[in-house]
Order: sequence, then structure tokens, then C-alpha cells
Amino acid sequence: MSEAQEKPLIGTMDGLSKPKKPQSYYDAIKQKFTEERDLRLDYRPEGTQQYTSDLTGSFARYETDPYGGEIVPREPINDTVECLFIGGGFSALLTSARLREYGVESIRIVERGADVGGTWYWNRYPGVACDVISYDYLPLLDEMDYVPKHHYARGPEILAHCQAIARRYNLYELAVFQTTVTSTIWNEEEEMWQLTTDRGDHMKARFVICANGTLSKPKLSKIKGMESFTGHSFHTSRWDYDYTREDLSGLEDKVVGIIGTGATAVQAIPGLGASSKELYVFQRTPSSIDIRDDWPTDPNWARKLKPGWQAKRRERAMRGPRLTEEQRAARAAMSREEKIQRQENANIDYMMRIHKRIDEVVKDKATANALKPWYMFMCKRPCFHNDYLPTFNRPNVHLVDTHGKGITEITAKGPVFDGTQYELDVLIYATGFEVQKTGIYNQIRGENGLDLNDKYSSGIRTLLGIHSQGYPNLFIMGGYQASFQFNLTDMLQSQGDHIAACIDYVRRHDYQSLDVTSEAEEWWVQEVIHHRGKTTRNQDCTPGYYNFEGEFQRRQDGNYNGGFPKYVTHLKEVRAQMAENFVFTKERINQ
Repeated sequence: MSEAQEKPLIGTMDGLSKPKKPQSYYDAIKQKFTEERDLRLDYRPEGTQQYTSDLTGSFARYETDPYGGEIVPREPINDTVECLFIGGGFSALLTSARLREYGVESIRIVERGADVGGTWYWNRYPGVACDVISYDYLPLLDEMDYVPKHHYARGPEILAHCQAIARRYNLYELAVFQTTVTSTIWNEEEEMWQLTTDRGDHMKARFVICANGTLSKPKLSKIKGMESFTGHSFHTSRWDYDYTREDLSGLEDKVVGIIGTGATAVQAIPGLGASSKELYVFQRTPSSIDIRDDWPTDPNWARKLKPGWQAKRRERAMRGPRLTEEQRAARAAMSREEKIQRQENANIDYMMRIHKRIDEVVKDKATANALKPWYMFMCKRPCFHNDYLPTFNRPNVHLVDTHGKGITEITAKGPVFDGTQYELDVLIYATGFEVQKTGIYNQIRGENGLDLNDKYSSGIRTLLGIHSQGYPNLFIMGGYQASFQFNLTDMLQSQGDHIAACIDYVRRHDYQSLDVTSEAEEWWVQEVIHHRGKTTRNQDCTPGYYNFEGEFQRRQDGNYNGGFPKYVTHLKEVRAQMAENFVFTKERINQ
């Protein structure tokens, strides 16, 4: 593989190209987008409340770990560490690697699963893979002297990479698995965090990093009667291979249903279609499905890579596409309105190409029409797969398009839609996760005992999405008010570098703690509000987790939309003025 072979994610939607068709054509499609959005909002006005992640009682089995084996009893831990990570995915691994480079030895990961890996520990459904180019997505490739096996890495390889990082940086030594942090309380007298777990542990930590993941707690749609289903059922993030078998041969005589057509379902459905007696796919809103250009890594290309090759790739990506003088002049001459219109038109052209491919691949016209996404690109998470659309040409695969309603009733036999009962042997929920929640299983209390959720009740308040005033030595990764980045590990790496540098600063200056000033926090809240105005995703997009299922939200309760390069610049600027942005306390000698 050569770098010239790599294709951009969505082509050149830079807003410079002239529209390919009359403006009336684009306006009509935009109107169709609006009608489809309004239809879904009318059917499900409850927004995020249509889901539940309170998986207790009869729903508890949807969250049980099928991979970790029996939980072995152990004595409660009562000790103190310097840095404690809540979660063991890429956030913890990347930041720990940098802390090791700064000479920090006392690092503990507390992880709910039975190993590191986070997303890639839990999600082991058939076909699981990353839809970001592996040479960009897998982090620390320079440090690990590793080159991924394919252009797009499969789930097992990514999990193995996480485990290799943990071994390389000696993170297993103090790690605690199959353990959930239940409370994180700031002790103002000791200036230490005190943590309790569901295993009876009472740990202390000087620094706590909330690294519980952007999408980590599974959720279910609230569907009338779902607990009455007498067949087998599970969530995609807790795939039951005891039932399906590793090669899915356990489904050859089974009628299978799957609720959801998002990124997970798109990867799982081809295998289910090939293995099941019958497969029913219950769709509320179709995903956009583009071609996935994948190939094995060329060993000759890999052999010629020079040290630091991944870091150079990141630098190039940060710079973005280079414009010619003519392009820069043309852009400068455009009004803001013309730029927006041309960008929208280019977006529509792209989505219509998605529609054209569906017509070319899917033989049944009604099914093809139902699979067409009617919204702007990036309103919902884009998907890339070569086998998803052809799966609907199989005679045993049936698309049940609910026209934006979703399944609202399940009986003992299976889902019901428009009066039709679908009798199933097994029902799989591909209904997603809670998004960017800081305290998922964990109550976080800072100064004066203030619960972090109570502080956020009138609007999220952070600096860079990482620090929140009144919570000294607490760092948040992958939460709201950070930059939105399709390649999430780039953002997590930047946050991890920042957090490690902050901790190093505190240690080198013999401070005990740092806390963001209220002025710095207010500055960032206003930055988020200002740049949220650059997008109309909340108002214009079809419901999905990108826009809180269409709910009206406070403009600061989302991601920073000023661009990832600018976000990285802000991280550096904040660190360059530590004394202005933080308050510090001196180290306690006889602690």
C-alpha cells in the first residue's frame, strides 16, 4: 500500500466546487430532509428518554459480562496510589504511557471488565472492526514498533494491541479488573480522592482520571412488553457466543431479529444474514453506507517505514488539505452564505451518490428505497461496508422498515409492527450506549460535597472538557465540551498528553493539587457556546445520538465545534499559562 492509494473520508466537500445541478434541485432535497426529520420527531418526541440504561432487575442480564468468566473473590483493597484511572480503554492506556515517560510509577487502572481494551473488550460481535484507517486509529504505533495487519483493523487485533500497550508500560501490575468504582469523593482535609468499589475496596488517589469511555454503558429502547419475550435475547456489546457459536452455526435453524441499523448492526448483519435460517432487520432510520476500501498491509511498505512515521501522519492530518492560491482567492471572495450553500450542495451530492449505490446494489426497489438515508452527511454516524447492502438480496433476509416509528411493542413471540407479529427464536438489541457520560456507575463529589451531576444540572462547565472547577486533580477524558473528532484516538491522545503534562507540572513544582479557575472555566464555556453556533445539527438533523435524539439542549452541553486543530492549540495555550488558568496548593510533607 502506498499513501497515494489512500482515499479521503468523504472526498472534497470544501465548499469551493460549483453546484452540479440547479439550486432548486438541492432545495427540494433539503425539504425532503426536513420532512423526514420532522416525521421522526413527531413519532418519538421523548428524545433520549426513549432509551434506558438502568439495566437492573429483569434487564440486568443485558449488561452481564460474557467474556470475563467467574468473578473470583478477593480481599478488599485499602491503599493509596498516585494516579488512578476509572476505566481501562484507550483513554487510560494512552495517558498512562505518557505518565510513565514522565517517571510516574504508581498508576492503577480500575476496570469493570476482566481486561483492558474498553470498547474493544466489550464489543466482540461478529464482523467487529474499526471504520477509521488503522494506521491512524491504533495509537502508539511508533512507541510499540507495530504496523497493523490491514487498512482497517479488526476488533481482535485492536484488543490485542491494547493488551500489548498494558504489558509494555507495566499497567497490569496494579490494575484491578471486574471491579466498578461506585463513588469518588474529594477529601478536602487530606486533599486526596477517596474511592469505593462494588468489591468493598476503599482506595485513595492523588489524581483521578475518568476514562470510562465515550460509548460504554449499553442502553435499550423502551419497548412495551420487551420483558415478556420468551425467546433468547442479548445486547450486541454482550454477544452470546454460547448461543450463536463462534462461527454463528448455532443460528442455522433459528429465526433471528435485530433491532437497530447503526454502526454495530451494519457490521453484524452480513454475518447474521449468511448464518441464520431467517433474519428480520428492524429499522427506524437507515445509516449512510459507503464503500469500504480495505486490503492487507503491504509488507514492503511497512518495512520501509521510518521511525516516527505515525507522528508524521498525525501532523499531516492536523494541517488538513492544502489549497492553491486560486482556491484561497475564490474562498475569500465568497460570502458566508455562499460558502454554506456550496458546502450543503456538496454534502447533498455525496448523499445522492450513496442513494445511487443503493439502487445499483439492492435488487428489490421497495427495500432499496427504505435503505436510503434522507439527511445531511454526518447527521448520523457514517458507515462503511461492502457486504451490508448485498445482504438484503438474500431471500432469507427481510427489512422491516418502521418509517421512523421504531418498534414499540414486543410480545412473548417477538416484535409487533403495523399489526404484524414477527415470531423469533432470538432477538438482538443493537440499540447503542449512553454517550459521553462522566459518572456512569460512579458518584463524583468534589469540594463541599457537590455532586458533579448537580453542578452540570444547569449546564456543563469545564475547561477543555477535561477540568471542572471544584474538582481538584480530577481529569475527564472523552466527555462533552471537548473537540468532536471522527478518529477518536487522536482526540484522546491529545487529551492524554495534556493530562500527563499537567500532572508532571504539579509534581515538578511540589504542589499537591491543581484546580481550574472559575475565569478559565467561564472562558471555555463561552468558547463552546460560540462555536456551537457554527452547526445547526441540533435543529436540522434527523434524531440520533449526535444531537441528543433531537432534544433541545443548552448550547454548552455538547462538543466544541471550533475544529480539532484549534482544540489542540487551546490545549497548548492553556499549558503555556498554567499560573493564569489554575490554582495550586502546596504539597503536604507529612501526609
